[in-house]
Amino acid sequence: MTKIAVVPGSFDPITMGHLDIIKRASTIFDEVKVVVMNNSSKNPLFNVEERMEMIAKVTESMPNVKVDSFSGLLIDYSVEVQANAIIRGLRAVSDFEYEMQITSMNRFLNENIETLFMISNNQYSFLSSSIVKEVAKYQGNINGLVPDVVEKALQLKFQ
Repeated sequence: MTKIAVVPGSFDPITMGHLDIIKRASTIFDEVKVVVMNNSSKNPLFNVEERMEMIAKVTESMPNVKVDSFSGLLIDYSVEVQANAIIRGLRAVSDFEYEMQITSMNRFLNENIETLFMISNNQYSFLSSSIVKEVAKYQGNINGLVPDVVEKALQLKFQ
């Protein structure tokens, strides 16, 4: 049986922290679906297609990673693609409470799909897409925090 994991997020934009989690998941699962979720409560800088394109570029060396998008409940997407697990990255203890609520609801909706937490690499524990966008907006140094393709896209957005 093929083991499929879903790595969800808004990825606006993808950071090295996200990429670290995706790479690590790709070594454990047969297939990893990186799914750009359309979060109606957020006002994204990049549209869904731009985010998917950037993710595809930075994961092209990982043949078992596929990029997708979805509007709706993550658990519905996970069932649709026959996922065994949902991978959630944790940067700090402060992330745990929020992630636990989401995990509990997903478990309530479908107890057959596990949620696994991956602890962020320490060098990325402070990193978020929001922080990266804020620094990039004011031409601060984001080198090493995002892949090169993302850094260039941010520079273009904020010119």
